[in-house]
Amino acid sequence: MRNKRQKSRYDLGWRLRLYLARRARARSKATFIGITGSSGKTTAGSLLGHILAGHGSVYTQVLANTMKLLVSTLSRRMRKGGQTDYVVFEAAAFGPDTMKPMAELLRPDVAVVTMVRLEHRASFKTLESVAHEKRALVAALEPGGFAMLNADDPHVLGMASASDCRTVTFGTSERADYRVSDIEAAYPKPLRFSIHWRGGVLDIETPFPGAHFWLPTVAAVATALELGVPAQMVKDRTATFQPLENRGQVLAPAGGPHFIVDAAKAPWHSLTLAFDMIARSTFGRKRIVLGQLSDFAGSNRKYADAYRSAREIADQVIYAGDHAHRSKASQADRDSGRFIELRTAKEVSDYIAQTAQPDELILIKSSSSLHLERVALAWTHDVRCWVSVCGKTEGCEQCGLYEVPFEQHRKFVAQRKLKRRKHRLLRLLGR
Repeated sequence: MRNKRQKSRYDLGWRLRLYLARRARARSKATFIGITGSSGKTTAGSLLGHILAGHGSVYTQVLANTMKLLVSTLSRRMRKGGQTDYVVFEAAAFGPDTMKPMAELLRPDVAVVTMVRLEHRASFKTLESVAHEKRALVAALEPGGFAMLNADDPHVLGMASASDCRTVTFGTSERADYRVSDIEAAYPKPLRFSIHWRGGVLDIETPFPGAHFWLPTVAAVATALELGVPAQMVKDRTATFQPLENRGQVLAPAGGPHFIVDAAKAPWHSLTLAFDMIARSTFGRKRIVLGQLSDFAGSNRKYADAYRSAREIADQVIYAGDHAHRSKASQADRDSGRFIELRTAKEVSDYIAQTAQPDELILIKSSSSLHLERVALAWTHDVRCWVSVCGKTEGCEQCGLYEVPFEQHRKFVAQRKLKRRKHRLLRLLGR
């Protein structure tokens, strides 16, 4: 009986928040921009928010991209009032029919789709299923809006028929409205390229270390230009953007190696892009640390194939985590140190600390489960949280507790909350 009452209260609370969210969306005069795609949506959304911030008031919601967070964004933040010119929301699909409710609540004025790849295999199983799910964002476009679609991806381009709104395209295709050319990146030289559009040619310089970042960058740049942001402002704001933690983030501690940390996601299709980034680099010594692959389906072949590809690029390949033994590295590679098999982030960190050379390049590629970003953070911070599995999906820099032993996290957070409450109370009392 008690559980039924609790569930009833939860349902009533959820319906109330949903009502408030819908009302806030209906009353808002902001331009709502929804961004989805199998990869690149977080970077595209963050960069677009950064560009638009030079042109007006922006609220950007990325990473936390669920229906619950969208309802919270609308029912709490948007309801508080104040002028917001743009709302940028990253919409993720976690399974069939998860995108449609978000899209219909968001009612985007602009729908941006980066790419379609096979993700969440257990739920979607086919590319067509993924495309069908992402298509819901375009179908929910408000009258007078537009879809910004990847012209190089037929599954994305096919979404144009989901809405009567106009379609704008970007990509390397000659038919793209925003056509990309002259893509160059060879770390430490960052990504640069040119965009051909109705306003002429715009040369873009970015802070990204790899060529594959052109796609989310162009998605953001083209959307901003289409929304009327001046070209020079778009160019300048793109050049000053700081890449997100764990998503192609460069960390170069003084006197130490250069880390490219890509430890938020590791779907199979992203490995080739990350490895190519290392192959193009002009650094002499290169190492690759590979952790957990995303959407791992139990196949030994994926890790073995990844090792063969990484071995062609790097002087040493380090596998970490419970699947490290799946590399099928030869005994000769193991004996020579060409391949190293470790289990935990702490073991990888200790090994890198003992063997690192100044100005070598180390790629850290993994899903978020292992939090391998700690390997790079340990060069500039006193990392003391080395638990193998913490259960948190957010990165260590977002969590902010990596300098606190894991077993003390709960106590530390409680004490921090108490201090904040005391501070607010003293402020209210005028002390």
